[in-house]
Amino acid sequence: MKKTLALAMMMVTILTLTACGGNSSSGSKDRVVNVCSWGEYIDESLIDQFEEETGIKVNYQTAESNEALYSLLKTGAGDYDVIVPSDYMIGRLIAEDMLAELNYDNIPNYALIDDQYKNLSYDPDNKYTVPYTWGTLGIIYNTTMVDEEITSWDAMFDEKYAGQVLMIRNSRDALAAALLDLGYDINTTDEAQIREAYELLSAAKNNGVYQAFVMDEIFQKMEGGNAAIAMYYAGDYLTMLETNEDLAYVVPEEGSNWFVDAMCVLKNAQHKDEAEAWINFIAGTDANLANMDYIWYASPNAEALEQYPAYYEETYGEPLDQETFEIMAAPADVLDRCTLYENLPAKTLTLYNDLWTELGI
Repeated sequence: MKKTLALAMMMVTILTLTACGGNSSSGSKDRVVNVCSWGEYIDESLIDQFEEETGIKVNYQTAESNEALYSLLKTGAGDYDVIVPSDYMIGRLIAEDMLAELNYDNIPNYALIDDQYKNLSYDPDNKYTVPYTWGTLGIIYNTTMVDEEITSWDAMFDEKYAGQVLMIRNSRDALAAALLDLGYDINTTDEAQIREAYELLSAAKNNGVYQAFVMDEIFQKMEGGNAAIAMYYAGDYLTMLETNEDLAYVVPEEGSNWFVDAMCVLKNAQHKDEAEAWINFIAGTDANLANMDYIWYASPNAEALEQYPAYYEETYGEPLDQETFEIMAAPADVLDRCTLYENLPAKTLTLYNDLWTELGI
């Protein structure tokens, strides 16, 4: 079994690597790249390897969610070169002219990215992004704390589990769970449908269904058996499973979101060459194999994804469980009932923000 990844260890590593924002002056010989991604989302040894191979210093920081990242960018609080947002947020950043077009001549490993992760709705002409990982959103539950197999989004709103449910702390995913439970499209712009989803979410909150709204705190809570049901991502579930074998994961019968997170360079980046060097390195097969093994998220690098089961067996001396692999890299029959988030119109985004504020998280 793979080693357990401790969140505390990740946070210590991030602090050691220093926070983003350490731009070198234009006349300095030092080369640097400022990267902002998510927690529990990189094999830290890759940072050391990149620095050794290129002489480029990596300042690595994390954001809690796409919405938190957007807020940092809009307020100028984050001084980044490379960011790793999700599909729908990338679409928004492109629409607001916040991303730089990439020079793919500097990113030859882009050729290794599977075609199914190119020309997607958020970057239809492949000008701004190099996919980093992909996966599904679903429900994690403790099989010793529930008396049934979870199959539906109903579980996230059921008073039967009051005080034992962890709802994800970002508006797009939380409202998606409610929309799906009501039978609506997760990309709907229908205000009545979105408000109905909000009322379902608000009622569950007010009735004590939710123990907490969480992001990275979910690791400690689910690994420690401190909550029964949670909404989160497949790759993180597999990390939690290493510590608590009582956990299970399901993509509910109503469907869900499948997502692509991709590396982008901000239009105001001070270190574009270094940023593209970092992106090229991370997109390589060796880096993708190491990353998959560390974070349990599927690689968009076709060569790496194909090689991973053999890599795992060679590394650990035992075959990779097929069920585990299919949770990490969801098969077609699962993806067929999942939908990629779209960037919503400004009016709908305002509605989401207003409702989230009203929810009082």
